[in-house]
Amino acid sequence: MNFNKMYGLFLRHFYLIKSSLPRILDLIYWPTIQIILWGFISKFFSIYSDYYSNTLGVILTCAILYDILFRSSISFNMLFLEEIWSRNFTNLFIAPLKLKEIIVSLIFTALIRTLIGLVPAIMLTSPLFGVSILKLGLPLLFLFLSLYLFGITLGLFVSSGLIRFGPSFENIAWSSLFLLAPLGCIYYPIEILPELFQFIAKGLPLVYIFDETRNILLNGSIDYTNLKHAYLLNLMYLIIGIVLFYLSFLRARIKGTLINMGE
Repeated sequence: MNFNKMYGLFLRHFYLIKSSLPRILDLIYWPTIQIILWGFISKFFSIYSDYYSNTLGVILTCAILYDILFRSSISFNMLFLEEIWSRNFTNLFIAPLKLKEIIVSLIFTALIRTLIGLVPAIMLTSPLFGVSILKLGLPLLFLFLSLYLFGITLGLFVSSGLIRFGPSFENIAWSSLFLLAPLGCIYYPIEILPELFQFIAKGLPLVYIFDETRNILLNGSIDYTNLKHAYLLNLMYLIIGIVLFYLSFLRARIKGTLINMGE
C-alpha cells in the first residue's frame, strides 16, 4: 500500500471538512442533539411518571405530528436538491419562471410528497398500536396546517442557504429539524427545559402546537390561544423566509454562483 496516496486521500476529505462550516456542524450536533432530546424526555418521565394516562397514544400522536413537520420541510428541500444532483439547477432559473411561481409550485408539490409519505404510516398506527391520530377530530386540521406552514418556512430557510452557499449546505437540509426538536417540546411540556431554553422555545410555534396536542388528548378540550400564538409566529417566520429566499437569490446572481451550482 502506498502511504502517500492514502495520505493524499485523507487530506482531500480533511480539507473539505475544514473549509466547510456546515459539514463541521453536521458532525458535532447530530450526537449532541440526540443526547439532549432524550435527556429531557428521560427527565420528564422521572419527575412526572403519572403525567400521561395513555403514554403510548400521546407520544405516538406527537411523533406522527412531528413527522408531518419533518416531511413537509424535507419535501420542500428535496425538490431543490434533486435539481442540484441532476445538474439541472441552472436550467431551473433559466426557465421563464418567476421566483414566486417557483415557491408556490414547491409548496404544493411538497404537500403531495408529505401526504404520500404519511398516509400509510397513519393507517398502520391503529391496527398495530391501537392509536389513531384521527381522534383529535377537527383540531387535527388546524394542527396539520400550522405544522405544514412551519415546515415550508424551514424549507425556505434551507433552500436560501442552498442557493447562497451551494451543495455544502446540503447537510443542514437533513438535520435542521433535529436541531429544533429539543426546544420544540414535542414529547414533554416546556417546564422541563431550563429557564434560558424556555425563553428561546417560546419563540417557536412548535411549543404551542404540541402543547395543544397534549391538551386535546388529555383533557378533551381545545385552547385556541395556543393555536393563535402558533399561527402568528408561523406568519412572521414565513414572511422572513420568503424575504430571505429572494435576498439569497439576488446575492447568488450577483456573485455568479448560480451558474456553477451542481456542476
